[in-house]
Amino acid sequence: MNFYTHCPSPLGQLTLLAHDQGLLGVYFEQHQHFRGLQDAKLNPDAPHLAMAVYQLHEYFAGQRKVFDLQLDLSRGSAFQQKVWLALATIPFATTCSYGELAQRIAAPKAVRALGAANGRNPFSIILPCHRVIASTGALTGYAGGLQRKQMLLEF
Repeated sequence: MNFYTHCPSPLGQLTLLAHDQGLLGVYFEQHQHFRGLQDAKLNPDAPHLAMAVYQLHEYFAGQRKVFDLQLDLSRGSAFQQKVWLALATIPFATTCSYGELAQRIAAPKAVRALGAANGRNPFSIILPCHRVIASTGALTGYAGGLQRKQMLLEF
């Protein structure tokens, strides 16, 4: 059984989805790749949701720079999971180019595939895909919208 809750943030309402094994996603309103709640039941007290909401509040209050949550990455391919885990290695207040991230995961020729996997990251903010930018320094696609990406980088 999947559970969901909503969490207010300076970037708009977030929808969090989880089940007993971990968090399944954190999505913005009009998130480009959000599959919807399907059969999920509203339960803000579900342990993984409650912990995620708590840590997100700490993050936006400037009291947290790293998240410590049980994430269920199983909805992604092996390559997507590798990219998503690499996102967690990008330090707070820094950015990384797509090419640099491809080097980190030992897939230097897979920059486009990495970009696609980055765009499908279901853990907005938690796994900081917003910290990945073009090698020119330009902001490129973000499933939550480029304005939110800019705001997160400024934060």
